[in-house]
Amino acid sequence: MIVSSPKPIRRRLGGAILILLATAGIAPAAAADLRAPSAGADWYTGAPAQTVDDSWAIAVDGSTSVTSNSSAFGSITVTAPVAGSPTQSGPRVRVEAIAGTYSYPGQAVASRVTGYQEEGSVMAGYEWVWRDAALAGFIGFNARSNQLSIVDPGNPVVGTGVGLRVAANFYANPTDRTMVSAYGSYSTKFNAYYSRVRLGYMVADGVYIGPEALFLGDDFFRQYRIGAHLSGVKFGPVQMSLAAGFVQDRVQGSGYYSSIEARANF
Repeated sequence: MIVSSPKPIRRRLGGAILILLATAGIAPAAAADLRAPSAGADWYTGAPAQTVDDSWAIAVDGSTSVTSNSSAFGSITVTAPVAGSPTQSGPRVRVEAIAGTYSYPGQAVASRVTGYQEEGSVMAGYEWVWRDAALAGFIGFNARSNQLSIVDPGNPVVGTGVGLRVAANFYANPTDRTMVSAYGSYSTKFNAYYSRVRLGYMVADGVYIGPEALFLGDDFFRQYRIGAHLSGVKFGPVQMSLAAGFVQDRVQGSGYYSSIEARANF
């Protein structure tokens, strides 16, 4: 099984951390919103002057996700600029850790099997930041361990190894009241993939609601999730995102999922 990380949220809401889970979940550095609070007025138009809050240097994203068909995952992701401000285009580094458990009807044994997964990734990349959008791409390596409670010859995703991993995330505000975000990753270890797309409409200042779709899998399982999310809910310095919906898994069948994500900037 694999979980994602970490899904993007508008910075003007402040900071917060995901992921555990798919979107293919969710879960990546959020796009910077450069339309920060006014610090004065333009002398010839009277328009509010725009400033950029670049007092933070590291974004920490965390997430957890559970399904009714016996899986639970959590993740934490740290993203930081190599040099310069995180609100400007530039190189980035990202470190991610994922852990979780799942169970399924044995494929070659007459009993239920429980799996345990741990994974760590180190990647480098670049993020392009514009006024209303941001796009980032990363490449690096991940180490993944999959262990089973009993031997199941029908499950080839077992053992520990290292793979090449790539990831990308995108965030944009097409209009003043809408948002779109997308995240995807792939690892050569077990051919593991995760992707998530979210659309949102602003129902309160910086708070969005809308649909989401996730696709994730590896050499053993394939899964998709369709649901709804509420993003941008702020509790002090932490920004939260909630999601829930329907899940269909090739091995485990159908069920329901829920996820909680959070972000904090330091």
